[in-house]
Amino acid sequence: MDGVYLRIFTTEKRKHEGMALYEWLLELARGMGIGGGSAIRAISGYGRHKRLHEETFYELASDLPVEVVFVLTQDQSDKLLQLIASNGLSLLYVKDKVKWGYTGSS
Repeated sequence: MDGVYLRIFTTEKRKHEGMALYEWLLELARGMGIGGGSAIRAISGYGRHKRLHEETFYELASDLPVEVVFVLTQDQSDKLLQLIASNGLSLLYVKDKVKWGYTGSS
């Protein structure tokens, strides 16, 4: 099947509507009927504000980068990004065209 690999970038501590933003994104996608998504925590990184986020031995509460990923249809991707924007969120995303499917039978 032709689709989109959508990656959305945030940080661990960023919140929206009282919950971690990466959790909010996953819940939003699940509520839309999107088949699956994952939040992946990085070990280090920086964003458009050039602030380095990394875990150190002395740090008690980290704020590491988180990548939220989905494989979905173009329409689902467009709708998800529209909902995110309509909630007043400005997030970096990357969309790649992909072919996807399942191995074996389910």
